[in-house]
Amino acid sequence: MALFVVYFWLTNENEVNAMHIMEGFLPVKWALFWWILFLPFFLFGLRRLVHASKQHLEHKLLMALAGAFTFVLSALKIPSVTGSSSHPTGIGFGSILFGPWVMVVIGTIVLLFQALLLAHGGVTTLGANAMSMAIIGPFVAYGLYQLCRKGALSNRVALFLAACLSDLATYVMTSLQLALAFPAPDGGIVASFWKFAGIFAITQVPLAVTEGIVTVIVWNWLASYQASPLFQREKGA
Repeated sequence: MALFVVYFWLTNENEVNAMHIMEGFLPVKWALFWWILFLPFFLFGLRRLVHASKQHLEHKLLMALAGAFTFVLSALKIPSVTGSSSHPTGIGFGSILFGPWVMVVIGTIVLLFQALLLAHGGVTTLGANAMSMAIIGPFVAYGLYQLCRKGALSNRVALFLAACLSDLATYVMTSLQLALAFPAPDGGIVASFWKFAGIFAITQVPLAVTEGIVTVIVWNWLASYQASPLFQREKGA
């Protein structure tokens, strides 16, 4: 799903390619750990996706649109610092439309396509990358959106916050994954986490804000054409 690529020297001149984490970079035990943790989410999400597709055939086109939105936004990378690049995730849009479980599957498919076709990310690190972007991102987006609406915030504000903060949550998770795998000699996991997170934040904060704005614009544009009743459930917000 997204070219969050960060190359930077962690310790002893080890190069890091982050979000997505590159093929073969994680130690075997951590690659397996994230795969094992990811698979139950994916299998349950697949069941929910199949059920939703059968119950609402008219939503299939919108699901494809959500996948395309994620793929396109996550491919819009910009140079970052210390030899890195950064980009949006696009995961919040579909998460708000269909719920987090559907986007677990769609986000994983996007990540797999990028690993196989664009050499971005990898198969061995797919579990870790999916955990951060296709699991953490969708659940944060959906949860924040529902919380904001219950708090009587407008639909535009709820959409913006959900898309923006789910983007940042993906990077926070990736920072944690890299910190666990590569703790700093001085300060351990905590020091390593803040080192990674600090590098991500420089370019990702403005990108997350931009993603929030783009999500609101696209949602309102589709709602204006009455593309689906899904867009009308928050009409007038």
